[in-house]
This record gives sequence, structure tokens and C-alpha cells, in this order.
Amino acid sequence: MTIRPNDFLDIDSLLSDEERAIRDVVRAFVNDRVIPAIGDWFEAGTIPRELAGELGALGVLGMHLEGYGCAGASATAYGLTCLELEAADSGVRSLVSVQGSLAMYAIHRWGSEEQKQEWLPRLASGEAIGCFGLTEPDAGSDPGAMRTRARRDGPDWILHGQKMWITNGGVADVAIVWARTDDGIRGFLVPRDTPGFTTQDIHKKLSLRASVTSELLLDDVRLPADALLPEATSLRGPLSCLNEARYGIVWGAMGAARACLEAALAYSQERIAFGRPIAATQLQQAKLADMAVEVNRGTLLALHLGRLKDQGRLAPEQVSLGKLANVNAALHVARTARQILGANGITLEYPVIRHMNNLESVVTYEGTADVHALVVGGALTGTQAFR
Repeated sequence: MTIRPNDFLDIDSLLSDEERAIRDVVRAFVNDRVIPAIGDWFEAGTIPRELAGELGALGVLGMHLEGYGCAGASATAYGLTCLELEAADSGVRSLVSVQGSLAMYAIHRWGSEEQKQEWLPRLASGEAIGCFGLTEPDAGSDPGAMRTRARRDGPDWILHGQKMWITNGGVADVAIVWARTDDGIRGFLVPRDTPGFTTQDIHKKLSLRASVTSELLLDDVRLPADALLPEATSLRGPLSCLNEARYGIVWGAMGAARACLEAALAYSQERIAFGRPIAATQLQQAKLADMAVEVNRGTLLALHLGRLKDQGRLAPEQVSLGKLANVNAALHVARTARQILGANGITLEYPVIRHMNNLESVVTYEGTADVHALVVGGALTGTQAFR
């Protein structure tokens, strides 16, 4: 067997024909539409609004959900899609992840039939964009400490509070907002044009620049009774959505890592120092080997979790282990690649510093590395250390 540097362990042979076909379609879209422009988007701190429609036409928005215009693809196919999208940029994968695994999943899992009919087809096509309002300035890792409240006023609900670090917030047509009520944590659909609901984009970011990150402000927002997600009555609602998104990150982080490895390998074969390519030196080969170990090991982990999810056997604690391991591994790969590229590693001519900066956000959102370590630790010991 011939070793292929871009698939050292022949993981491709473990995929079905359908999974490879879906991956190849997404990879071709990324190479044609995203890769040529992503450096400029990152530098400008923007992402085209029309990209959502193009991703919808590709069939990747909510692709792992059934019905309502969604593709009903396998969890593994969705994971492979996340990998290819994040090989371009974490911001692009975040757009798809927040749309499908947070906003759409919340409606699909916890919403009424009327809510599903109204929103899911539009979100699946990319005609509408959704966001997920859970994190607050003083309630990130501890969502149970949220201050946003919803109270009844006759048949209506009145929402008041603030959400922070919300991906897609400034361009979203509908926000899934979680709030404390007298009956527990509940979710609400807040259309963009609702009086009292405003957003402010967060600027001067040095990470996830090709992504819209916003603050949501709810100033006594009045919503009708049918804005409530009827099936979600506790933190289990938003946490189930987060688990879906974290699963995509397990795969996506390996896309960023793979891109960094490929860039470092190509550069090392072209860069001449002391009369020969630096790829011929022991020190650089050791770095490349270390990076290849992490990329292949992390991709195998993601694939295993995907198979478990497709069998209905994936536990949240296993997702936490995957996110903890793969994002930390991807950060290590990106930093090592940056060293191999030397000064060229800090320019947007190469993808490495962009991925490295993005991963500093990925390691924090959807649960910090510390939180996931405690989740795994609690599963190992039977004792929760959060309190």
C-alpha cells in the first residue's frame, strides 16, 4: 500500500460511497467558492450574506435533520461536511453549525408543528438565518446563572435581558432566546423585527473574523404565546442543542488541523535553507510527523463518535471528550505549523495564522476546554466538580 500524506491511515476506506460523495461535493464548493476569498473576508472582518443561500442550495443547512426541507443525512456525513467547511475557515463552519445544530435543531426538537412549518424550510434553504441566544456577559460556562427573564402578561410573554457572543446575531431573521421563567428555563422564537429586540455586532475581533458575532438586547420584548418552544422546560433544552453543535466541532477542528498540516508540508518542501529543503531536516520531519499523528488520530476519533451517533449510542460525555481532545490537538497542530512557516506563518497568504486565531475561539465556545475536562472527569469519577 502506498502511503498518502493527506490520508496517512487510509481513513477514506472506512467511509461509504455516499459519505465520500457528500464530502467531495462540499470540498469542491469550498475550494471553488470559499478558499479563494476567505483571506480577504477574514482581513475585512466580514462574510457575505448570500453565502447562506448558497450553502442552503448545497443542502448542508440542517442536513442531519429529517423533513421540512432538510436532507436527513447521517451524523457522519454531517461531520464530514463540518470538517471540509472548517478546513476553509471556522467562521464558515460556525455559520452552518449555528444554523443547523443550534437554531434549527432547537425548533426541530423542541418546537411546535406550526413553528417547524414556518421556520425550518426557510432556514434549510438559507432564505432565513437563525441564531441561538444562550450565553450572557455573566453566564457563559454556567448557563443556569442567566439573568434574562420572561414573564407572563396575559396570554403574552415579556422578555428582558441581554445575550452576548452570539454567532449570526446581527444578520439573523429569528433568534432562539433562552430565558428564566417561573416554570424554569424556556426557549422563545424572537423574529428580528419584534419591537424592543435589537442587536449590536462585536468588532475588533482577532479571531473568527469571517463570522458575525453579536450582542442581543431584549428591552421588554412582547411575544405571543405561540413564540414559546412548547417542549423545552429546563436547561436540558439548550444543552441538547449545544451537544449537537459540539459534535460538529469534533470534526471541524480536524479540518482546520488538516489545512495547517497540508500548508506546513507543502511549505517545508519548497523552502530552501542551508542548501536544501527544510523538509529534509530531522527537526522539521519530527514536527510534521507529530502533526500527522494528531490529525489522523483526531479524525479517527471523530469518525468513531459519528458511528456511535448514527447508532443512537453517543453520550454527551463522549462528545465532551471529543471536543476537548480534538480542539486542543488542532491548536497544537496550528501552532507547530506556524513555526514551520517562520515569518510567512503570520501572513494571510497562508491559512495557518487564520486557523490558529480561529481555534482560540473554538477552544472556548460551546464549552471551554476546562468545562469539558470537568465533564469527562465527572464521568470517570462519578463526582461532579462544578459546584
